[in-house]
Amino acid sequence: MKTKKNWIRSELPSLLLLILGVMAFRSSFADHYYVPSGSMENTLFSGDRVLVSKSAYGLRVPFIKVELLDGEAVERGDVVIFDSPRDGTRLIKRIVGVGGDRIDINAGHLWVGGESVAHGVGSTEVIGDKLVGINLDHGGGPDIALLLIPDGMLLAIGDHRGRSLDGRFFGLVAESEIYGKALGIYRRRDEGFVWRPL
Repeated sequence: MKTKKNWIRSELPSLLLLILGVMAFRSSFADHYYVPSGSMENTLFSGDRVLVSKSAYGLRVPFIKVELLDGEAVERGDVVIFDSPRDGTRLIKRIVGVGGDRIDINAGHLWVGGESVAHGVGSTEVIGDKLVGINLDHGGGPDIALLLIPDGMLLAIGDHRGRSLDGRFFGLVAESEIYGKALGIYRRRDEGFVWRPL
């Protein structure tokens, strides 16, 4: 029979390796995100849990931002996770502008290259290849006029335009600073486990 000391000596290295492997997986491939606020309503609600692909935009060395392999480009309409350039708070927002885009936001409504992205009547927009319901219950937030986005930079804003502290306040986000791409909601507070692709 193994003593406690012998058990620790024999099993601890395996346990530590397992923990390190899980942390490396979360650092490079996939993670989850807890939505802390309503800034992305009606797409995401406070308390939602979201599955995040950390390898969608490129594979990185675990724990550091050194990229090993390129991934897909960040596209207009993607919901992404990044740290705020202002204070480092981890945020989830929708990309509405990529390098080369000319963006206008008027009363919460988005224009790309001088063209409205509104879809029909109401508060629905086509952002990239995504049909997005925006929330204007508290107004549209600050306007943006004639913003030309430089290559390698992104404009990220919330779908709840009047209640989102986003790129209209802290400016553009470098594409290299994107932490991951939100793939879908896997848990909603009042509904339990669900799967809703983003």
